[in-house]
Amino acid sequence: MRPVGILGTGAYLPEKVLTNRDLEKMVDTTDEWIVSRTGIRERRIAAPDQASSDLAVEAARQALEHAGLTAEEIDLIIVATVTPDMAFPATACLVQDRLGAKKAATFDLSAACTGFLYGITTAAQFIATGVYRYALVIGVECLSRILNWEDRNTCVLFGDGAGAAVLGPVEEGYGFLSFELGGDGSGGEQLKLPAGGSRLPASEETVKNKLHTVSMAGREVFKFAVRVIGHCTEEALKKVGMTKDDIDFLIPHQANIRIIDSAIKRFGLTEDKVVINLDRYGNMSSASIPVALNEAVRDGRIKKGDTLVLCGFGGGLTWGAAVMKWARD
Repeated sequence: MRPVGILGTGAYLPEKVLTNRDLEKMVDTTDEWIVSRTGIRERRIAAPDQASSDLAVEAARQALEHAGLTAEEIDLIIVATVTPDMAFPATACLVQDRLGAKKAATFDLSAACTGFLYGITTAAQFIATGVYRYALVIGVECLSRILNWEDRNTCVLFGDGAGAAVLGPVEEGYGFLSFELGGDGSGGEQLKLPAGGSRLPASEETVKNKLHTVSMAGREVFKFAVRVIGHCTEEALKKVGMTKDDIDFLIPHQANIRIIDSAIKRFGLTEDKVVINLDRYGNMSSASIPVALNEAVRDGRIKKGDTLVLCGFGGGLTWGAAVMKWARD
């Protein structure tokens, strides 16, 4: 089993910024209410002519350039998303074509906000076992397309964006050290997109009742998130004989500042050890963690040898964490 790490990162955020002040004009809410309960001040919204594949391609190109690789060298592309361009073909296939990654195997992965963690865990196994050498994992969402803009409890939370990572072999002692994934389907009703699948195909009734938009039991999801984000992180650390004192940077899913604060307190971390961009982008689901990672890498916070913990939770219900020792100079 050869060591596997991240060789390059990239991100793309749409140009349009939707602020809390803008939302005040659209729905019964206030900037103070949103900030105090979520920590979000603004989010990005994809242009009308942009789909998830468009955002994903831009993030992927950045990651490839950062890794010093060409698209032709990529063996596998995994796109984690709950907002694919269409049911099929997979968004990963569309990305492969646009990039010119002609030899890459391609598939989409659906684990909601935990999607990127599921994606890197999956890709790492292909590389560690020698099946493939280089993999491209992208977390991308156009959540603005599946929101009920009259529901103040959900429409204020989410944003659009894409983050990407190129995975490949690294030197011994670096790269991913452990993974921890989990799921609890009994909580699936708490966060879902009710219609559009085989259970409730699109119809006049489903459209009229806004069943093609996000449905969330906010209080229940919040309690689940606070509980599971600490637990899965501890389990991932335990697998490699580490403790919270070994964490150089925590990169959590960017859903709610109160959930992140609970993790900061649980692990006794100072704020400079936690990567937070929630205030600028909101909850981008599977894109949140890779976008935050890319920012911390590009601004020089993360150095070679730093121990990173990526952790998240999402619809499914799903959760996950990864511990890694950063391998890039």
